[in-house]
Amino acid sequence: MGLSRTHKTANGVSTRWVSFFCIASFFLGVLVINRLWTSSDPVKINEASSVQTHGRKEVHPLVNCDKDTSVEAGDILSRVSQTHDVIMTLDKTISSLEVQLAAARAAKGDSNEGSPMVTKPGIENLKERPKLFFVMGIITAFSSRKRRNSIRETWMPQGEELKRLEKEKGIIMRFVIGHSATLGGILDRGIEAEEEQYKDFLCLNHIEGYHELSSKTQIYFSTAVAKWDADFYIKVDDDVHVNLGMVGSTLARHRSKPRVYIGCMKSGPVLAQKGVKYHEPEYWKFGEEGNKYFRHATGQIYAVSKDLATYISVNRHILHRYANEDVSLGSWFIGLDVEHIDERSLCCGTLLDCEWKAQAGNPCGASFDWSCSGICKSVERMQEVHQRCGEGDDAIWHTSF
Repeated sequence: MGLSRTHKTANGVSTRWVSFFCIASFFLGVLVINRLWTSSDPVKINEASSVQTHGRKEVHPLVNCDKDTSVEAGDILSRVSQTHDVIMTLDKTISSLEVQLAAARAAKGDSNEGSPMVTKPGIENLKERPKLFFVMGIITAFSSRKRRNSIRETWMPQGEELKRLEKEKGIIMRFVIGHSATLGGILDRGIEAEEEQYKDFLCLNHIEGYHELSSKTQIYFSTAVAKWDADFYIKVDDDVHVNLGMVGSTLARHRSKPRVYIGCMKSGPVLAQKGVKYHEPEYWKFGEEGNKYFRHATGQIYAVSKDLATYISVNRHILHRYANEDVSLGSWFIGLDVEHIDERSLCCGTLLDCEWKAQAGNPCGASFDWSCSGICKSVERMQEVHQRCGEGDDAIWHTSF
């Protein structure tokens, strides 16, 4: 029973051997595992390399995506531009349809009134409308035959030259007049004879009268925009001198703008006193006594773009008319998105002002005397003003718009 005696298990295997086999198994397991790790490293490296390569391959499509995105952005911009063009075209089409509708209504109303001035249906006239640069309406009266002749002899082309002006330059010029209270009377027959001789009238369904100038101006724009498709429509008095080339050059600078109102802008006093020239019966609408009008173009000459002429045509039955036609026109544009252009070359004085500018090589578009609201004694002086302030009779043919 000594302590040094070797202990054996029940099956006869000693404890030492059991310990030895355990330790040997441990080291054998470590050796096998190390071998397995060593053999598996290249596989992992290859896998990692494959992953990196695959990652690089995935990067390249990202670059292509950027290119595709750039192309798609270009396509979008192109489509937006095309859409904008389509919208602008539709807008012009709608505007044209509104003009046709207004003209048809006006023609129907005029035919119901039995006016001899309306000879063709409104739609028939619209189908024949040519595209033009501007229409100039020279407002005149039955008693102004000598004024008309003074213009025909100076700055307004006649006969074949008038037709050439329309064909080559897209410019229409007409004397604008209504009819007498007695239809077919001696006054109307006089205008018919003059028209037969010169072919330069635009006759309106309107009863002539000084106090009806606002109505006459309104009907002029409505008639002109229905008859001719122009970029601008001009109103000018028959005692004003005009240089057509300069007027055309002035308008051409604003041709791309949609709604422009061009003239010599002013803001005169509202005259409440009865009996004075330019008395305003509705003075109370402009505030306290002594107030001034809103800014508007002086009535001797001004121009409006097609959109504004169309607006007048479409809404002429509900536009309010004041006693003074230039005030009326200015009031029609209040509240609209309109660009007022103060063009001082359209209101030069005679003779020193316009003559000095003509000699300097910068002739005026229009000339008159403020004191007379036109050229003083225009019948006698129009020839002199034309000689000293004119741009030259051939200037219009050498001017490019």
